[in-house]
Amino acid sequence: MRDMLKVGVNGYGVIGRRVSDAVRLQKDMELVGVVKRTPDYRAFTATSKGIPVYASDPATKEKLAGAGLRVAGTMDDLLTQVDVMVDASPEGKGEENIKLYEGAGVKAIFQGGEEHAISGMSFVAQCNYEDAVGRRFVRVVSCNTTGLCRTLKAMDDELGVEEAMATLVRRSTDPDDSSKGPIDSIVPDPLELPSHHADDVRCVLPKMNLVTMAVKVPATHMHVHALALRVRRPEPAAALEAIQRTDRLLLVEGKRGFKATSNVIDYARELGRPRNDLYETAIWKESVKAQGGWLFLFQAVHQEAIVVPENVDAIRAVTGASSRESSMRATDESLGIVPPAKP
Repeated sequence: MRDMLKVGVNGYGVIGRRVSDAVRLQKDMELVGVVKRTPDYRAFTATSKGIPVYASDPATKEKLAGAGLRVAGTMDDLLTQVDVMVDASPEGKGEENIKLYEGAGVKAIFQGGEEHAISGMSFVAQCNYEDAVGRRFVRVVSCNTTGLCRTLKAMDDELGVEEAMATLVRRSTDPDDSSKGPIDSIVPDPLELPSHHADDVRCVLPKMNLVTMAVKVPATHMHVHALALRVRRPEPAAALEAIQRTDRLLLVEGKRGFKATSNVIDYARELGRPRNDLYETAIWKESVKAQGGWLFLFQAVHQEAIVVPENVDAIRAVTGASSRESSMRATDESLGIVPPAKP
């Protein structure tokens, strides 16, 4: 029997908490511990769940212990016990942390807030799992890029995408972040077009002819993407069939009550998902239309959750523990990811 993959998570925020819980659900993985820097409610919640908490350094260990937190050791101690570290630390910290992982001889998974250059390999499971097998470092791309890559890959395989344009309507912040609100504005972000998202997609799908732009709106749950794809076969029926048979794409319908992102989040809540998480990319059936050689669609991305299954699959990929099909199946079953909706 294969030994359990021993995993640590550096950071216990929006992504780190979710990845930690997902790792604990895997039959082939053990969560050894998580790294914290502040003695906040998240740290105490982790210990209440039985998750060992490690401090980022000795000084932080004293601070955490002084606040009454049970501390298992420092990150240096954790690195001696794990096969893979999932780096969910704040954006831009990866350049500092990678030196620690290299020194400890530990593989690492980074998040989309880091640059592609940190690993040279940007990951979306359905698109390029095999390219990540055995690599030392992998970067799971951002929530927006993950959602775009899943859909673009499925449409390219089925219809042949020759050109693509996407407008991203982005949430302004996450539900637990009060530092950026209240907000009464719509913000072009960035002002200089096009946006960086297309370049990020090409880190995964190098041949994708895509242009992107984005705006921020005063919302906290989910992004919405408006896609226009010039395809060789502008056939909505074929596109819908591809969506239905593609892992982690979820077809939703307005006539069934999916009028807005609030309904999509409520659906995840009704499924009993932890934290109302929707791991799939939700695509509105009514929006999938064709005109003049172009295919159009709307999709929604839950920014807090969509990269969670990708992180789990990336762990298996870098360790060579599983094939893409086996890993995605195991991940989806453990997270309760439902098959695509039938029309």
